[in-house]
Amino acid sequence: MDRRAMVAALTTVVLWASAFVAIRGAGEYFAPGALALGRLAAGTLTLLVFLVIRREGLPRREAWPGIAGAGVLWFGAYMVVLNWGEQLVDAGTAAMLVNVGPILIALLGGWLLREGFPGRLLAGLAVSFAGAVVVGLSMSGRGHAPVLGVVLCLLAAITYAGGVVSQKPALKHASALQVTTFGCLIGTVVCLPFTGQLLDGLATAPAGATLSMLYLGVFPTALAFTTWAYALARTTAGKMGSTTYAVPAVVVLMAWAVLGEVPGWLSLAGGVLCLAGVAVSRTRRKREPVLT
Repeated sequence: MDRRAMVAALTTVVLWASAFVAIRGAGEYFAPGALALGRLAAGTLTLLVFLVIRREGLPRREAWPGIAGAGVLWFGAYMVVLNWGEQLVDAGTAAMLVNVGPILIALLGGWLLREGFPGRLLAGLAVSFAGAVVVGLSMSGRGHAPVLGVVLCLLAAITYAGGVVSQKPALKHASALQVTTFGCLIGTVVCLPFTGQLLDGLATAPAGATLSMLYLGVFPTALAFTTWAYALARTTAGKMGSTTYAVPAVVVLMAWAVLGEVPGWLSLAGGVLCLAGVAVSRTRRKREPVLT
């Protein structure tokens, strides 16, 4: 990736990590579907404003299948099932299960998008996943994870991977802003059945929870998904998926700085492994000199 794409990927990682902190503030007062709908609605309105300012208009017809797939799977289904799953299992278990997603992205990207299976990418994914497991274990409580919660988190990983693989071809025919805006809009439509729950939540939730939901819509959704699409258009789905393994490490640091949760050595070690795996997956193997 070029420098701007790398900055975009870094922006995505930081904002997605901040979403974990914001979800804590809003998740106690909004049902899973209501939180997803409120977040997506705020994100869609923000994106539409920028779309009008930039006068980008509608995407080309060839982009719509990928936009629709990402909208239904990633913006819609993923956010609902993830919110629901995190209410049933502890944060560590959820993190471990959802982090199956980048591995699925690499496998689906190598198969469906014909990106291949580079050895360094697979090695980096293995190292980062080990780090995510270590972080998850350090965060896990002693409670028993309900089967439904485990299934929901795995379903979140599957919908996440399916959405990314759907989105990648659409970026050949539309801009990052177009793909993100209309994917978010489709996700909002998918979540409209939760309108009643959202209205009930808005009537009873404190202002801080509502502001957290709006933050989720404007920054981790509207901005971060756009910077993600921008970077994804300039690299493979597998490599972008591996980049998200930096999120657990950033979450540990943010929880330390914002929430005052001092990380243990196990969390720090897992975070270092996550970052090391990302570094391995993004390096290229130097060609050996040709002997003549």
